[in-house]
Amino acid sequence: MSKPPDLKKQRQQIDRIDEQILDLLYQRKEVVQDVLKRKVEQQLPVFVAKREIEKTESFRDKAVARGLDPEWAEDFLRMIMAASRATQSSQTFPRATDEPKHILYVGGEGGMGRLYRRFTEQSGHHAYSIDKGNWYQLEELAPKLDMVIVTVPINITPDVIKRLASRLEKKTILADFTSNKSEPLAAMLEAHPGPVIGLHPMHGPDVPNLSKQLMVFCNGRDADSAEWFRKQCMLWGMRTMDADPVKHDYVMHLVQGLRHFVALLHGSFMKEFDLNPAEMLDYSSPIYRAELMMTGRIFAQDAELYADIVFSNKERRDLLLSFFNHQKNLMEMVEKDDKQAFIKEFEAVTDYFGKFASQALVESGYLINRLADRFS
Repeated sequence: MSKPPDLKKQRQQIDRIDEQILDLLYQRKEVVQDVLKRKVEQQLPVFVAKREIEKTESFRDKAVARGLDPEWAEDFLRMIMAASRATQSSQTFPRATDEPKHILYVGGEGGMGRLYRRFTEQSGHHAYSIDKGNWYQLEELAPKLDMVIVTVPINITPDVIKRLASRLEKKTILADFTSNKSEPLAAMLEAHPGPVIGLHPMHGPDVPNLSKQLMVFCNGRDADSAEWFRKQCMLWGMRTMDADPVKHDYVMHLVQGLRHFVALLHGSFMKEFDLNPAEMLDYSSPIYRAELMMTGRIFAQDAELYADIVFSNKERRDLLLSFFNHQKNLMEMVEKDDKQAFIKEFEAVTDYFGKFASQALVESGYLINRLADRFS
């Protein structure tokens, strides 16, 4: 048996290079701190999509010129840039208005309320919180409030709006953070004569920062009054989009209601047949590991929260019933051992998905490969 090669010298070289990389990252961090400081002074957003795209494309080209994998190089750069944005999130942000605004978060002690209160305060605005225990403070706060954002569970949002709105000044912007928009908007428009806007932050309360997150705006009344809040979201690094509340809710029935119930179906079946998730990981392909992690993620959170989402309104429940009826039709394939029917339906869905299937293959492949590399 041949003697293994002596790699001590080469390994020492690699260790020194790795330390140099860390030193360069530290130097980069120092420069970024100066950039962030200047952004705050000049009222510039944390995240600028055009700059990031240009930087990424240039970095990929330079990687190729050095014989390096451009995909790997882009991943490396994006991790560095994400760390830079995370650093900003622990400091101050530029403010979208000359004078600070007074913003009340109803339900401000919940996850989303705490998150946005922090960013509001870091931008130099005045943030307040009201929950059950200090509702009496509303009367004192109301005259100075520029905006009130309701961020409470979906099932009590209309009642909270009715109780709240009569205390507000007409000039105050009334908004909500629920994942349904039609019903809360209607409740706000009925209860409050002033500016009304529906908001949906498309993320959870556990995000490290708001950069690249999406905020959906649904116009209720006098939306221009809330334009400063849109600018503030953009200064936090967020993306924003306008949406019709009915179309928004229709999509959310599928994105949230159906997806969460399918997760319950998956987890409940595993429980019923004693398919222990930890044991299943030993036999899981990377793609099933990813699916299992997304299912498990839901069961690490609050059951009542997800029940409110799934059973939020009749339209969502009707969609679930339609899903179950459709499932019964597909069950006939299994009962009849009809492989050709499966193939026919599969190909029909492939045609329906069109080019999106190719996009999904690329993006899911990226996630699966990174997941396997990091946690396998």
